[in-house]
Parts: sequence; structure tokens; C-alpha cells
Amino acid sequence: MSDGVLLIHAFPLDARMWEAQRIGSAVIAPDLPGFGMAPMAGDTLTMAIAARHCLAAADAAGLDRVVVCGLSMGGYVALELWRQAPERFAGLILANTRAGADSPEAAEGRRALAERLRTEGNVLAAAPPPLLAEGASQELQNRVKGWVADQSAAAIAAASLGMAERPDSTGDLAEITVPTLVITSDGDRLIAPELTTPMADQIPGARLEVLTGVGHLSNVEAAGRFTQLLRDHAGACGVTV
Repeated sequence: MSDGVLLIHAFPLDARMWEAQRIGSAVIAPDLPGFGMAPMAGDTLTMAIAARHCLAAADAAGLDRVVVCGLSMGGYVALELWRQAPERFAGLILANTRAGADSPEAAEGRRALAERLRTEGNVLAAAPPPLLAEGASQELQNRVKGWVADQSAAAIAAASLGMAERPDSTGDLAEITVPTLVITSDGDRLIAPELTTPMADQIPGARLEVLTGVGHLSNVEAAGRFTQLLRDHAGACGVTV
């Protein structure tokens, strides 16, 4: 067994979003259940199910410990993974995500979206969430829109329901003992920086990086900067990629 990096993708995408960060054989980026090439895991993709799926991917790759990097929904899964198996962590990167649970109103919105998806199909294909900064290029917008359109309505619905019921992870932050990097971006229109940055104060010894001029998918819009942060943090955790 060896050490590596585990990348956990955002909603409603698949692991293709990490193409710029796949910088070595020890970097793995599984599709979460139902997304990309991965089979469904039931009508509700809880963060616990997703975390177990990621552990299985690390096992299959022969990785004993990993620097876990989760963006958006991937961050929710990363925090659940910490609760399940902290001994498997060499380090942690939480990007464009938050620790808190949904408000009752937000959770109801996710359940309503799931119902629409199941009755109308992939409604996000025509109207995806604002995953990029307002000034993102048309080429990049088209690429991300294509990724969204490729996902099944059932998978998106299952993940939406799973996020609606995810627990509040705020109380777990003080117990994180591995080197942690928190990344946000000033153009994030989905999870505002003020929802992400507090985690850097709540996790002991965590470091904060703010990427300027980019939106929610900071690893896609600022691929070079994000990849360097990933490489540097992995190195600080004793993992060479």
C-alpha cells in the first residue's frame, strides 16, 4: 500500500472536472455512484454511501492514506469520510464548500428539484446551476454544461436528496488533526466565500487560499493555480504527486 491523493467531484458533474489535477498515478478521481461511469447506489445518494464508495476506490488503487480533496458536494463527502475513517487521511483540502447543513428551506428546495428531475428528466441540462464566474468564456461554459447534460436525472436526484439530509459537520472541524487547506474563490455564486472561509479558523492549523476572478469550479477556471496548491499541499503532507 502507498499514499496518494483522492479527488471528490462536485454536483452535478463527474470526475472529468478533475482532468487538470490528475497529475500522477497516485492521484485518483472516482465517479460518485450514478455519475459518469459509476452505477447507481439507490434512490438517495447519502454522503455516507458516497464516502464508502471513495474508500473502496482508494482500496482498489492500493492507497493506504490519501490527501482528500473535495470540492462543493465533494467537500461534504470528504467531511463524512473523515468521520468514517480519519486514519486514512494524510491531509485534507476543502474547496468551495461548507460545513453546515442545509436550512429547512434549502433542503426542501433540493427535494423539490429531485421530484422535478424524476418527472421531467435532466432539467439542469438546459439551465445548469451557476458553476462558473459571470465572466467565464463561452468555451468553458459549454464544456461544463456538457458535463451536466451527460448525467442521468436519477443520479442528480439521488445526490440532491442525499445533500438535503446531510448532517451539520461544523462540530467535527475542531477534531481534524491532519494538515488542511481551505480554498474559496471570490466569484463563487453558489457557495459564497463567507460560508467557506470560517472553516479555516475552525480547523486547527488550517490555511486559507482565496482564488480571484473565478467561480464555484475553481479547479476548472483556475486550473493552474489550483493544481499548484494541490501539489504543494500534498507535498506538505508527505505525499509526492
